[in-house]
Amino acid sequence: MEIDLHQLQNLITNRKAEIGEIVAGTGYLPRTVIGVATFLLDNEGDIDLLSAKQLVTFERFLKPLLERSPG
Repeated sequence: MEIDLHQLQNLITNRKAEIGEIVAGTGYLPRTVIGVATFLLDNEGDIDLLSAKQLVTFERFLKPLLERSPG
């Protein structure tokens, strides 16, 4: 999956409420999801650099938010 870095930056800057909503009741913290997003931004969206746990966080929370993002 090619990650749109602008879209990812927009997600963690302007859409934090959506992150909070998607993690509610899962045991995950919004800051964990934001941390994975920040890691991806710092590494130019290279998913291959994610640990197994980070990849689960990406697949479960970030990917769905990015797919429905208006940009």
